[in-house]
Amino acid sequence: MELIINLSEQWLELRGTRTERFAISSAANGAGEAMGSGATPRGAHVVRARFGAGLPPGAVLLGRKFSGEVFDAELGARFPERDWVLSRILWLGGLEPGQNLGADVDSFRRFIYIHGTPDSESMGTPASHGCIRMRNDAVIRLFDQVPVGTRVTITD
Repeated sequence: MELIINLSEQWLELRGTRTERFAISSAANGAGEAMGSGATPRGAHVVRARFGAGLPPGAVLLGRKFSGEVFDAELGARFPERDWVLSRILWLGGLEPGQNLGADVDSFRRFIYIHGTPDSESMGTPASHGCIRMRNDAVIRLFDQVPVGTRVTITD
């Protein structure tokens, strides 16, 4: 099993016993690996950790922990500038030293996730701060099929 993420076309493909494609939203700042760039890193990655198993759709995750809140329009209106991390997190680690692993290009230390986002956010348009955003139902479906250790290739 592997995940392929295409930044130029804004999709994530799960390749396993069957292939499934999901719309995503990657970084508004485009592709890039540098710490603090707000860009989505490219290259070979692996799912290093998973968070949110069993939580309800729209569960708000702060610091990878359930805040006790479930996202709705009222919560979104109270905190309009928050970068929402919802439902599930697949935390990525780079596998290529100097490209996305180590020094100031380390995807894991940059907290690069695949995670849910409010359903009001558009998919297919780069808008994140570096992570890969997905619809909540899609990220839950993906999470249920993807174990730690799954390879992830991000291309532009």
